[in-house]
Amino acid sequence: MNTLRNPLHIAVAPSGFKESLSARDAAEAIAEGVRRAAPDASVDLIPLVDGGEGTAEALASATDGTLLRRTATGPVGDPVRTHFAMLGATVPAVPTALVEMAAVAGLTLVPPDRRDPGLTTTYGVGELIRAALDAGARRVLVGCGDSGTSDGGAGALQALGARLLDADGAELPRGGHALPLLDRVDVSGLDPRLKDTELLVACNPFNVLCGERGVARVFGPQKGATPAQVEQLSYGLERWADVLVRDLGADADLRSAPGTGASGGLGAGLAALGARLLPRFDVLLDRLDLDARLGRADLVVTAEGALDGQTVRGKVPSEVARRAKAFDRPVLALAGTLGVGAEEVRAVGVDAYRSILPAPVGLAEALLHAREYLTDAAEHAVRMVLLGTRMRPAPMLAAVPGVRTP
Repeated sequence: MNTLRNPLHIAVAPSGFKESLSARDAAEAIAEGVRRAAPDASVDLIPLVDGGEGTAEALASATDGTLLRRTATGPVGDPVRTHFAMLGATVPAVPTALVEMAAVAGLTLVPPDRRDPGLTTTYGVGELIRAALDAGARRVLVGCGDSGTSDGGAGALQALGARLLDADGAELPRGGHALPLLDRVDVSGLDPRLKDTELLVACNPFNVLCGERGVARVFGPQKGATPAQVEQLSYGLERWADVLVRDLGADADLRSAPGTGASGGLGAGLAALGARLLPRFDVLLDRLDLDARLGRADLVVTAEGALDGQTVRGKVPSEVARRAKAFDRPVLALAGTLGVGAEEVRAVGVDAYRSILPAPVGLAEALLHAREYLTDAAEHAVRMVLLGTRMRPAPMLAAVPGVRTP
C-alpha cells in the first residue's frame, strides 16, 4: 500500500472542462490549489487529452512537432481558423499528422442558437486531412472527441472527394438530416493519395454507430437534438451504414463495431475508407510516459467537467484511475458536476470524488468561474487528505475491555 511522504509527490492528471478549461488550464488550476494546501509538495502536471480539444497542441508539444494553422469549413458551414499537428522526431520515420476533429467540427464551434446536429458537418475534418497530405503526411491520426456533429463522417468523405447521391442522382446537402435520402456513394473522385496513406482513428471504443446505444441516441440530445431529431438521425445513420457496406465494401458490423460512433459517427465514415479504429488512450497517452509518472506519485488527482455514468465508459478519470490502481495509488477526482451514476467511478479505482461548485450556480456562472472553483476545490480536498494522514486511534480505546490498540 502506498504511504504518503512529506513532502508529498502529487500527480495532477485532468481532462479539459468542455467550453471552459483546456486540460493544461485545468492542471494548472489544480496545482495552484494543491500548493496552497501543501506548499512543499512536488506536483507533476500531466494534462491529458482524449482525442478532443487540445489534442493536436499537446501531441505537437510532446513530440517536438509543429502546429500548422489553416482555415477550413466549420461545423455550421462558416470558415473557421483551425490547425493540425505534424508530429516530431520522437515518432516513427513515417511523416505523421494529427488531425483533431474538435478543432474544426467541435461543439464549441457551434453557436448555442444553431445547435442542430442534423445540420452540422464534418466537412472541415476532410479538409484538414487533405491539408495534412499536402504537408507530406503519409500517416494521418484523427483524434475524435468533443464533436458537434452527427453526420457519420459523411462531410469528411465529401471533402475528400466522395459524392453522396440521392435516387435522382443529385448530390445530398451536408449534415445528418440528409442521410435518410442517400441512395449511393460515388468514390471515383476520392483523393488518390489516400491509397498510400495509413489512416488511424483514436476513438472511444464504447461509442457505436447504431442501435439503442448508438451515437445519435446517446449524444444527440447533448448536441441540441430533439427526440424527433434523434430518431431521424438514428434512421439516417442506419441508412449510411447500409450504403457504406454495399458501395465501399465496409465491414458488415459497421453499425456496432467499437469506435464506429466516435464523433457523431466519424469513426464509421473513416473506417469505410480503410481507417483503423484504435482505443484512444492506447494511442495518445503512452507518449506521455503516464504509467511511470502515476507510479511515482503519493496521490493522483484527476478531473473532468462532469462525472456520471458515462465516465466509466472510456473517459479520462476512469483511465487514470485504472492505471493508478496498478500501482496501488490513491485517486481523487474533481468534477464540475456530479450526474446520475457518478458513484460508478469507485468501481474503476477512484477513491473519492467531489464537485468543484461551492453552491448551486447557473451554467454560465460555472463556466465563467471554473478555474477559480477548481483551484479552491483542489485546495480543500488536499487539506482533507492531509487531515486524514494526521489521525491516530483515540487513546481512550486502550481502557476499553477487549479492545486492543496497535
